[in-house]
Amino acid sequence: MSYIVSYRKHIDNLRTVELALPEDAETHQRIGTELATIDGVTYVALPDGAVLPDPQPVEIAASVSTAAVDPAIKETIKAVSPHCLLINDRMQAMIRENYPLEDELKYARIGVGAAMGIYTPTQEEVNQMTVFGEFVESVRQWGRDERAKIGL
Repeated sequence: MSYIVSYRKHIDNLRTVELALPEDAETHQRIGTELATIDGVTYVALPDGAVLPDPQPVEIAASVSTAAVDPAIKETIKAVSPHCLLINDRMQAMIRENYPLEDELKYARIGVGAAMGIYTPTQEEVNQMTVFGEFVESVRQWGRDERAKIGL
């Protein structure tokens, strides 16, 4: 799992000052994922147990904090984060690998008709929709799991 920190980048004519991230002890790769910048606040996901280096650059140090991500900010991050958009694209691709859009639309029409009482699906249609629904729900769960890895 992850937690999210927020800060305000410092940008002037010469440079952009960003959050100093921790490094993996073995690979020396930076640890952390910048999720999005919303209204001037940048949100970064860090894995549990990761600790930001201290001190942070003086230009941003006062703005660095563990983010209190309310539902509205969470939804905004999910809507604009390149990482979340990639997860959404992968979910769509996973579904399309098994079901063309025409099948999904067919199941939607059957479901709407049944819900409105204007169509009674056959047992075969119910079985197909059940298999489709379970598959799509497994893909949605994968997406939720991936977003949870970045604190969302």
